[in-house]
Amino acid sequence: MPPPADVGSTGSGRHRLGVTRTVSLVALDGHVVEIQAHLAASVPGFALVGLPDAAVNESRDRVRAAVATSGIPWPQRKITVNLAPASVRKTGTALDLGVAVAILAGAGVLPVDVSRVVHLGELGLDGRLQPVRGVLPAVAAAVAAGFRDVVVPTADAREAALVPGARVRGAASLADVLVLHGADLPEHVPARAVPRRGTRPQAATDGETVDLSDVRGQVGARHALEVAAAGGHHLLLVGPPGTGKTMLAARLPGILPDLDGADAVTVTAVHSVSGTFDPDGGLVVRPPFEAPHHTATPAAVVGGGSGIPRPGAASRAHRGVLFLDEAPEFGTRVLQTLRQPLESGELVIHRAGGAARYPARFQLVMAANPCPCGRAVGDGRHCTCSSLERRRYFARLSGPLLDRVDLQVDVGPVRRADIADARTPESTAVVGARVREARSRAAQRFRGTPWLTNAEAPAAWLRERLAADRSVLGDLDRAVDRGLLSLRGADRAVRVAWTLSDLAGAPRPGREEIAQGLALRTRGADV
Repeated sequence: MPPPADVGSTGSGRHRLGVTRTVSLVALDGHVVEIQAHLAASVPGFALVGLPDAAVNESRDRVRAAVATSGIPWPQRKITVNLAPASVRKTGTALDLGVAVAILAGAGVLPVDVSRVVHLGELGLDGRLQPVRGVLPAVAAAVAAGFRDVVVPTADAREAALVPGARVRGAASLADVLVLHGADLPEHVPARAVPRRGTRPQAATDGETVDLSDVRGQVGARHALEVAAAGGHHLLLVGPPGTGKTMLAARLPGILPDLDGADAVTVTAVHSVSGTFDPDGGLVVRPPFEAPHHTATPAAVVGGGSGIPRPGAASRAHRGVLFLDEAPEFGTRVLQTLRQPLESGELVIHRAGGAARYPARFQLVMAANPCPCGRAVGDGRHCTCSSLERRRYFARLSGPLLDRVDLQVDVGPVRRADIADARTPESTAVVGARVREARSRAAQRFRGTPWLTNAEAPAAWLRERLAADRSVLGDLDRAVDRGLLSLRGADRAVRVAWTLSDLAGAPRPGREEIAQGLALRTRGADV
C-alpha cells in the first residue's frame, strides 16, 4: 500500500520525521520518552539509538515483522530512531509500539499528529499487541508529565484506566492502533486481543476464607497478633510444630485495616511491575500477604535480576505481611538483607545496569521451632537435640535481626481443654474492629506527621509525649542496665506500650503498658 501524503510527518520529501511518546520504567519511577523516527532518502537501514537495553534493541526485528504482517509496506529509507533523552537507559519491551508508530508517522501513514500520544505495548511478529508489566505506574508518570492520551494493549486497558485523568484507548494489534489514528487500511480485520497472563497478589481474602475464630486456645499469641496489627509491629512466634503459628500468621492480614488511597496506588504499582496484578479487581485495597519458601534466594525475597532489578516478595508485601515460616531455615544472606527495609521501609538495590528503589514497609512475621526436632518444650525431656544443636539452630536468627522484631512470644502446645471448649473464639471481624479503633487513635496522635503507626514513629517523639512522671520507664531502664535489652529494643518496647494504650483507649501508656511491652519482647525472661 503506497503511503499517503506527509500529513502525519514533518520534513521535506528527502527527510521525514515522525514523533510520538512512550514511558520507560526504572523501578516504580516512569520517565516519559520522546521517540523520534528520522527517515532519510538513503541506503535502507534501521538504527536504534538513545541508550536502549537488549530488549529494546531487539524491537527492530519485532517492529519490522509486525509492520509487514499488518499489510503495510516497510519504508525503504534509512531509518534512525532516537529515544530521548538519550542519557536515560531505556528498558523493556513496552517501547515496541511507540517505535512502530513513530516510524509509520514519519512515513506518512498516519493522517494525525501523534507527538503527544503515549504508546505502550509489546509487538508480536503477527502484529498483535502483547500486555506488558508496569502499565499503572507508566500511565501515572505520563499523566503527571501532561500527556493524558494513552494507547495500550486491550489486556492492559482496565489497569491503565485506574489512573485519574488518563484518556485510555485499548488496541489488539498494530493495525488497530493505526485505525484509531485515522489511517486507511484496506481489508482491515480487527485482531483478537492477547489474553493477560498473571495472578493476583496473595491476600487474606483470596482463595480459602480464613478467620481468626479457627484458632483454638493460644490466648497470648492471639493477643500478640492483635497488638502487631494495631501498631504495625514485627512479630516472632516460637513454638513446637502444630501449635498454630502458621494459622495465626495467615490471619494477620484479615484484621489489618484497608489501605488508604496513596498506599493502594503504590501497592498496585508494585504488583503491576511484578506482573501479579489483576486489573479486574481494581486497585489493591487489602493488605497483601507474601509467604516465600525457606529455599528462596535473596533476589526472590528482596528483589534482583539482570539490568534493572525486579521487586521481590518484600516489596510485594509493602503495607502488608511478609511471613517467613521456619525462619531459621532461611539462608543467612536472605535474613540479613531484611535488616535494611525493617529500618527504612524501602529497598535500594544496586546492579551494574542501574539502581532500583522499591517500597518495602511490611510487617515481618517469623515462625520458628524451639529446636531442630521441635520438641524442646516444658522440661524438654522429649527433645532429641543436644544443647549445642539447639543453640546453633536458633542462632541462625542473628541478634541484630531479632533486635528489630518488636514482639517475640512463645506459642505453647494446644491442650485438649482448648479444643473441647464450646465457646467460639473471637472472629476476625471482632478483632479487626478493635484494631481499626486503635489505628484511629494513633492517626489522631500522628496528624500532621509522616507516620501512620506506632512502629514507624521515632521513639524519642513518643517518649516526649509520656506523662511528666518519667518513673513509668523504670522497668525499661532497669532492663537496659541489666543487658536484657539494647537501646533499640527499649525504643521498640516504648512503641509497643503506646499500641497497648491505644487498644485500651488510654491517652498514654503507664507503667502497666510499659511492663507488658517489655514482656512481649523478652519471651518470658525474668525482667
